[in-house]
Parts: sequence; structure tokens; C-alpha cells
Amino acid sequence: MTQSPAGTPAQKQARAAASRIKLLIIVAILLGSGLALLAWTQTWVTTTIFSHSGGAQQLEIDGAIAAPALTALALAGLALGGALTIAGPIIRIVLGVLEVLLGVSVGIAAYGAVSDPAGASAGAITKLTGVAGKHAGDGVVTTSLTLWPYLALIAAVIMVAAGVAVLVTSSRWPGATSRFQATRLEPVAGADESTDISTDGTTDGSGDGSGPAASARPDTKTDRSTSSGDSIGDWDDLSRGEDPTR
Repeated sequence: MTQSPAGTPAQKQARAAASRIKLLIIVAILLGSGLALLAWTQTWVTTTIFSHSGGAQQLEIDGAIAAPALTALALAGLALGGALTIAGPIIRIVLGVLEVLLGVSVGIAAYGAVSDPAGASAGAITKLTGVAGKHAGDGVVTTSLTLWPYLALIAAVIMVAAGVAVLVTSSRWPGATSRFQATRLEPVAGADESTDISTDGTTDGSGDGSGPAASARPDTKTDRSTSSGDSIGDWDDLSRGEDPTR
């Protein structure tokens, strides 16, 4: 029994399942990268310090200060998710490795703020108090973390897991659609293949110029020789003093 080009029902189901897996992984990459980018814009650390005037002052440290590299990593993850939609098998492996590295980098940036909130706030504290170096945090009374650095850690885990999933499953993903494939020309069914085209541009049964099309053409060689002979005769008449028009 001849199978259709689309394959058996089992093959169709396998391709549909692979397409769903691909879609879920790409959505996970975009979700993790988007969550990391959102966390970067929010407040990570709330710090209370004593100012030079003697009063306590509260500082809110956002992700741009606590983890400045997070924005570039998140944007790279978003771009990677878009590239996966059209990437070939080899490029998918490369992108999967890059996604794992991006997730690890996001996790390191977020963990730095979680493990040392005062250190993550050092830049803002120095700007406010004018004290830099190891004594920048001497006036800090309290520091508290918000949920956003933890959400950045969750985003990092999602990105790493999605990158690993790409490495494991990308070989089973369906290929690019026909829009990304080269155009191939095929002969038209029923075309008359018995017709020969001769080198002089005539189309006949033998291509030697002896067919009906050749017989219908005027004998241009004879015409040219006759015209040449008449011209020579006219010049001879003129040289003898005779009128060639009579």
C-alpha cells in the first residue's frame, strides 16, 4: 500500500508532539527572559542608613544597581528565543548551549544581591554618603530584600532548564516550513517531449531545416546574388555610356 507524503498517522502524531515541545520550550525561554527583565526594573533591596545630618534615611535599590548585567542577559535570551523558531538542527544545539550560559549568568547576578544585600547597595550608599570602599556600609542600619531578586533566580532556573531541553529534544523538532526551503522546478505533466528545437531557432520534426517551416522561408541567398548581379550590370551599362533605365 502506498503511503501519502504526509506519512502514517503515527508519524503525524510524532511531528505534532515535537512541534508542541518546541513551542513550549520557546515560550519557556521567552518567559524566563521576560521575567528577568521585569525583575531588573523593580526594587531589590531596601536599606536604612544614617546620613551626615544625623537622621536615618531609607534607600530603595533597584535591579539596575544591584545587578546591572541583568538587562543585557535578559535581552539576549529574548533574541535567542526568536532565533530558535527558524534555526536548523546544528544552530539549535549552539543556541541551547548559549541559553544555558545565559541562565547561569542571570543566576549568578541575582545570587550576588541575595547573598550580600549591603554589597549590592554599595554604589547607591556611596553616592548618598560620599563614603567609598570598605567603610561605605558603616552607616547601614538595616537591609531587607524584596521578592524580585528571588524571582530573578527563578527566571535563571527556567532559562537553564529550557536550554537543557533544547539540547535534549531539538533533534526531534520539525524542520523549517516550505517558506524557508529552496524553490524547485519540475516538468509539467503531459508536455510534448518529442518536439526538438534546432540550433537555428526552428521547431520541426528533424531540426535540419527541411520541414514545412524551412520550405516557407524565402531563398535569401538567391535573392542576394540576383540583386548583386543586377547592380554590376547597371555599372557596366553606365561605363559604356548607355542608360541602364531603358
